[in-house]
Amino acid sequence: MATYSSMEEVKSISRIIKHKLVNKFKDPIDCLTAHLIFESSEVLSKTKPANLVSLVNRPLACGTNLYELWNQYHLEVAERLEEINLQVLKTTEKSVLLFCFDSNVLSKHLSHPGIMTLLSKAGYSSPATSALLLSELQLKIELSGNFPHEIGLFIGYPAKDVAAFMGVIKIPFTCQGPWKIYGDPSTSLTLVKSHLLSRLTVGKQLSLCKSPQEFINRSKRKLFL
Repeated sequence: MATYSSMEEVKSISRIIKHKLVNKFKDPIDCLTAHLIFESSEVLSKTKPANLVSLVNRPLACGTNLYELWNQYHLEVAERLEEINLQVLKTTEKSVLLFCFDSNVLSKHLSHPGIMTLLSKAGYSSPATSALLLSELQLKIELSGNFPHEIGLFIGYPAKDVAAFMGVIKIPFTCQGPWKIYGDPSTSLTLVKSHLLSRLTVGKQLSLCKSPQEFINRSKRKLFL
């Protein structure tokens, strides 16, 4: 299981797949659509309620600037990606930060009593809808310029790991994965594995399609994952 706990391994595999996808789809809207599909792999597979995606204002090795593509084609891409909600959390001249989520999964996830309690301790409204909580998260990011510690709750990190990272509970740090893991790592590492497998599966399926729209059509028929 430890094989999947390496942040560098996850990043390395993601970089390889992203590089192939960006080079495969030359049409600018297809390119951006494929990138967001891949970056939302865990959301599409429902192993996470949401993902954070940063589009940096600089060209990739192939010359594509995803930040510029977003500014030009975000409406068209959002219309294509019906199964993923795209919300801008922050925009600067250097990057745009997207919150890519499944509204139903996120709503159910954030309504969990334990997560509601942790968010309340972090200053969020309680009770509150997922839309209100997300707007409060966005305001925090805008005001501070940083990621608040509780952001892990919004993107599906285990509550015990986020609570320990926030300092709400005291359990020992165990290992570093895509997030800091505390206490018994088995459940967290199993989740890391499922996230990675989602990326590998979606990346492979997308790379076999002639266009992102073909993948989207297949996903509607539940032929992937």
